[in-house]
Amino acid sequence: MNLRVGDLVEVRGQAEILATLDERGELESLPFMPEMLRFCGQRMTVQKVAHKLCDTISRSGMRRMERAVHLKAARCDGGEHGGCQTACSLYWKEAWLRKVDPDEPQPIAEPSPELLPLLRLNTRKGGGAYSCQATELLRAAPACLPFRDAGQYVADVRSGNASPSRVARTFLVGLFNRLQEVSKKVLPRRLWFRRGLRWGFVEGRAGASTPTAKLDLRPGELVRIKTKDQILDTLNGDLLNRGLGFEEEMARYCGRTARVRARVERCLDERTGEMLIMKTPSIILDDLVCEGVYNANCPREFVPFWREIWLERVEDGT
Repeated sequence: MNLRVGDLVEVRGQAEILATLDERGELESLPFMPEMLRFCGQRMTVQKVAHKLCDTISRSGMRRMERAVHLKAARCDGGEHGGCQTACSLYWKEAWLRKVDPDEPQPIAEPSPELLPLLRLNTRKGGGAYSCQATELLRAAPACLPFRDAGQYVADVRSGNASPSRVARTFLVGLFNRLQEVSKKVLPRRLWFRRGLRWGFVEGRAGASTPTAKLDLRPGELVRIKTKDQILDTLNGDLLNRGLGFEEEMARYCGRTARVRARVERCLDERTGEMLIMKTPSIILDDLVCEGVYNANCPREFVPFWREIWLERVEDGT
């Protein structure tokens, strides 16, 4: 269909979607999940064209995805996956959608009694682990997408995912990061630029034991993200605080104010499918997502998790 950002589409009915799925409830190795059923028959807007994604499982870099998009306001609520709170942006294969005109009459979506049992059966792996789109992305996107592949940047612009200026900036950031990697391999430490750090220059300074703080934040409260310097003092050498990572993309939001959307206590491990229970709950903030600016314009739009020690309360009106 050659969908673009902003296109209006209609999620096909359950019977039509069932006809596209194999015995595992998948199309081209991408699961259609029970959490997606509530969108059947709805008309929605393309948020991003999912022609690529960042590999957060094996850290192999970017991967190529075929014939898929993300839809606006369509995130997984984790209801059929143990209450996972990661809030992933769902992947939609073009075969599950129909491009429509706004004036076109909207049909009544008919449920399919066979679809939900099939999907529920395939949400679980052996040993009590879960299966979802995030855990199966390496099968759904098996081909690596090299940084030098210029086609991905052309697709970013043609699809509406990013402007030409943003694509140029992202390419330069990626080039800088690769030069940093090479310099660390071939040059003595004294010649490394900014200690060989990636663009964004995030470097943990807390040592092996990282500090914690308890604010007991609740949904709706207004907070400010602390300065980068303040946050660096809470991270170890692997950019972790009590096991939770802080990345260069997150540092772009330092100093911003936002409202608390939710407290996060459980999420799926993408590598194993096991449910992880957080000893220290994390925070999700309204309208803040990973924009992929430092990571090849990845369109996944992850929702970052924030430690309370990285945040401070702000009174409304201040």
